[in-house]
Amino acid sequence: MDRLWAPWRINYVGKKKSRIGCIFCHAKKNSARDYVIFKTEKSICLLNIYPYNNGHILIAPLRHFGDISSASGEEVLDMFSCLKRAKALLEKVLKPQGYNIGLNLSRPAGAGITGHLHIHIVPRWVGDTNFMPVVSKARVISQSLDELAKLLKNADK
Repeated sequence: MDRLWAPWRINYVGKKKSRIGCIFCHAKKNSARDYVIFKTEKSICLLNIYPYNNGHILIAPLRHFGDISSASGEEVLDMFSCLKRAKALLEKVLKPQGYNIGLNLSRPAGAGITGHLHIHIVPRWVGDTNFMPVVSKARVISQSLDELAKLLKNADK
């Protein structure tokens, strides 16, 4: 059997899952610890700590609500301005060849966090899907969140 060595993952595997409530509401108060890339008056942009791919970003309104029908026009506009800004940062730092961008509204639609609306931005490259998710139900992420957060924040200056 082949082995995939990823010793840095012990920090993730060995951690007890803490109940902090809503991750977005927590992150808006604890920006440094929660991989927040930037914050605006109405939105927050942060790295997904359970990414589908390297550079997976989440954008959420600061106000806590779960459905897009509850968003004000200002919140929608601000979230989409943040989407453009985050995409520009990913272009600068990771140079992806494409993106998956979307909302998952409700658990049946794939939402892992149903109580706080958020947009996913997942950078994509030709060949970025391989045998690992199929054979071992595991994804290989090629860069640490700490390193990527630092690069994205520096690119936003």
